[in-house]
Amino acid sequence: MNITDAGITAIFGYMVVFAGLLILMIVISVMGAYFKSKEKTTVKSVEPVQKKPSPNKIPKLKKVNKPVARGSAGHVKLYDVSDKEAAMIMAIVADTMQKPINELHFISIREVK
Repeated sequence: MNITDAGITAIFGYMVVFAGLLILMIVISVMGAYFKSKEKTTVKSVEPVQKKPSPNKIPKLKKVNKPVARGSAGHVKLYDVSDKEAAMIMAIVADTMQKPINELHFISIREVK
């Protein structure tokens, strides 16, 4: 094999490698576009948050033990944690995990001292 044949073989080899990389890049970008479009459709299916009524129009309700609502994860036991702190912790966990809060199941929340 002389220098010309070696050069042609090397150039052909480089072209094959770059063509393979180009095909791989196209496949990855197509898959990324597919999953992004799938994510947008699931985000659109979530119901929009309703506006809260003004504070002076909120009626005071009696506390009644009702069965757990559908989609709810039940009751959470709180140990040395206020309701407001527990709600913030649950919201932070749901946001960090990028999951709706009704898909998470909190058993108990305890303050670590």
